[in-house]
Amino acid sequence: MTTAALGGFGPLLHAEWTKFRTVRGWWMSSIGAALVVCLVGLLATAAGNQGSGSDLPVGPGGEAVNDDFSFVHRPLTGDGTITVAVTSLTGVIAADPGHTGSGLAPWAKAGLIVKDGLAQGSSYAAVMVTGGHGVRMQYDYTHDVAGAAGAVSSAAPRWLRLRRAGDVLTGYRSADGRTWSEVGTARLAGLPDTVQAGLFVTSPSVEQSTGTGSGFAPAVATGGFDRIALDGGWASGSWRYRQVGDDAGVSGSYTADTKGTAVRSGSGYSVAGAGDIAPVVGGPATSGVRTVENFLVGAFAGLVVVVVVAAGYITVEYRRGLIGLTLAASPRRGRVLVAKALVVGGVSFLAGTAAAAVMVPLGGSRSRAGGFPVLTVPTGTEARVVVGTGLLLAAAAVLALGVGTVLRRSAVAVTVVVVGMVLPYLLATASVLPDGAAGWLLRVTPAAGFAVQQSVVRYDQVVTVYAPSSGYFPLSPWAGFAVLCGYAAVAFGAAVVLLRRRDA
Repeated sequence: MTTAALGGFGPLLHAEWTKFRTVRGWWMSSIGAALVVCLVGLLATAAGNQGSGSDLPVGPGGEAVNDDFSFVHRPLTGDGTITVAVTSLTGVIAADPGHTGSGLAPWAKAGLIVKDGLAQGSSYAAVMVTGGHGVRMQYDYTHDVAGAAGAVSSAAPRWLRLRRAGDVLTGYRSADGRTWSEVGTARLAGLPDTVQAGLFVTSPSVEQSTGTGSGFAPAVATGGFDRIALDGGWASGSWRYRQVGDDAGVSGSYTADTKGTAVRSGSGYSVAGAGDIAPVVGGPATSGVRTVENFLVGAFAGLVVVVVVAAGYITVEYRRGLIGLTLAASPRRGRVLVAKALVVGGVSFLAGTAAAAVMVPLGGSRSRAGGFPVLTVPTGTEARVVVGTGLLLAAAAVLALGVGTVLRRSAVAVTVVVVGMVLPYLLATASVLPDGAAGWLLRVTPAAGFAVQQSVVRYDQVVTVYAPSSGYFPLSPWAGFAVLCGYAAVAFGAAVVLLRRRDA
């Protein structure tokens, strides 16, 4: 592009900016969009039924985690290895209050763990057998590596081994205690010289169908351990028992009356425990916990204001007969729309980003003050949500500008965008539609763009209701935003074509 061409676009952009800022209703409404986002967010974080009043543990990656389990441990200084035969894994599920029945949670866990101290949220690596997913190696809450499938029993025990070499932990499995296969390896940066290591058992709640839908029943698992063998820098003395966490965790559990136990059994232990060692993922199992999305629930209201401004930014010129003057001043009509899109999109981006930057910390502070724990997320995720809110409003503004140019009627253009974007979002997230239909809407409509605000993550090793009504979008944040951008690009392209062919 030549310098002359750049110079021609600069005055055009400045003229469009001047036009925007001199119309009081436009810039005041843009500020109003940010205020609406904040106001609705403040109403959403008002005191209600008080939560647990305590923050959730935070893992090494900055995410909120469950870290509740029964732990038979002793110190390990330097390198070392622990080997054990897991001879049984059984469970009990509370089908309804006051009644328990036999059953094993699919993600109940029993195995070996090396942990950076006893504090919740500290770094760890573990190799384990599970209730329904075979042998696994998991570390630092979000990482899960599959091993061999199959259940464990006294007739078919699973031998496990966990070896530490510096900050590298390697998990092994064996069917007979002689031939070993590697399950996985984890590098835990900053692992101290002395760690706590040993046997652990935990069991998350189990999803069950009820007469009114689905719910989560608390569960307890019991693991049998035999033939414990140690090698390396293990401390002398007896094993110690500790229940890590004051209860069995946010993932749903029995509470104080069923705290874990560890009983010496022959050459090993029988250990019972509840809870989970995993990331917190939101959903029904974390009732009372607030997420970043709760603080930005007003984004849809702010978006409506932005759409009204963006559509009116072009349709007012048709209504007042000024479009001819604008195009006479800049014959290259596509550049006129680009300049308008940069102005209205840029203003909308600033409004959305500013509102989110205020509401994320303010909403968290208000929630904690009201006794509600907040689902902590990594700094990068929080930054993406804040900037993503601005991008969401900017893309919606460009979409409205394009539709307004095509239809030349402000009320009709606003209706089309709101019906195509805001209405599907409200229907999908308010439990009005079945989960399948809600997920479909959030894949194929411009409402998919709201996914850019999602902070909760889906993990295969954590069971919850992964549906829009629980805060989960079917597309990843940037994929959902790409769908919205696709609609905006099509509308904008059609607007450019029609502006060149139709308007004088």
